[in-house]
Amino acid sequence: MRENKQLDRIVPDKQPRTFRGPRFKPLRRALKLPVWGDLGIRLGAALFLIFIVVMIHWWDREGLVDNLDGEVSFLDVIYFTMISITTTGFGDIAPISDRARLVEAVIVTPIRFAVFFIFVGTAYNFIIKRSWEKWRMARIQEKLSDHIVVLGFGISGSEAVDELVERGTDPSCIVVIDPSEERLAEAEALGCNVMAADATRDETLKAVRIDQAKNVLISAGRDDTTILITLTVRALAPQVPISVVVRADDNESLARQAGANNVINPVRFTGLLLAGSAKGEHIADYLADLASVSGRVQLVEREITEDECGCAINELNSGGRGLRVYRNGRAIGFWEDECQDLQKGDIIVEIVATENGTSRGDGHSSDG
Repeated sequence: MRENKQLDRIVPDKQPRTFRGPRFKPLRRALKLPVWGDLGIRLGAALFLIFIVVMIHWWDREGLVDNLDGEVSFLDVIYFTMISITTTGFGDIAPISDRARLVEAVIVTPIRFAVFFIFVGTAYNFIIKRSWEKWRMARIQEKLSDHIVVLGFGISGSEAVDELVERGTDPSCIVVIDPSEERLAEAEALGCNVMAADATRDETLKAVRIDQAKNVLISAGRDDTTILITLTVRALAPQVPISVVVRADDNESLARQAGANNVINPVRFTGLLLAGSAKGEHIADYLADLASVSGRVQLVEREITEDECGCAINELNSGGRGLRVYRNGRAIGFWEDECQDLQKGDIIVEIVATENGTSRGDGHSSDG
């Protein structure tokens, strides 16, 4: 059973960071009003204005003259109204009194312009604009590749996107899917592609070329929804790395079985910070520093370079402090002998200094 679940709430006073660059339009934006409803309102407004003009002409019919039979009937009034608004002007019926001409100049002419702009705006909105938007969205979707897909833009999802942008990720390479237009407005303000849709649906994920994505981040607010989305993503994109947020300990294994490569439990992480703070007042601060790009140090995961093959973990070209090596799916600590001889294909996790943590004098990190 697939349902459109409510994702975790956005903090009301949270202000999005401003993206200094070209505004990237959304892939698709859900319409607040159906197309035919919008069209009906426009036509209704035009007909209402025409009705007002008919009533005005009928009220002032004594100021009109019919050059054919000299009598102005209600049908003649309707006929004269239509040719007057459309500026056809055959001349068979015309205003002859000063009052009738004043009505035409002061009342009918502005209404004529209003009706004209309603029809022109309708034609632009439903023919030119919509056709252009449809073509442009198709071009964007066709070119999506090596992008990051964020499924759910609640508290966790929005913080993840903010951090990605701060770390240098181009917002135009991020696709955010969420059913809430209010949440998507914040993602669009950052410059991301957005789509108002249900992330549990196959057609939604296919529309953003999920199989061509670089990474998928899932934060649906509910563990059952998160696991369902994970299953759907893994079925459509078997090789794409998936990171998910779950809040119950017993759902972590289910998320991994569903296909998640990384499972993050914010409740557990909060507990680690609390426990760390009990052992020392600076431990929690340092862990938060590692997790944020705005801190003085940053955790980085990367594959070693060719120049680093054969080197020890403490001899990295980046100048960072190596912590762990992943080799053939096994984690190797920096104190183990295997870390003294790095091999091609090794994935290393290291601590590097950010711009905030680099001293101005010698360019070396002041952090230990």
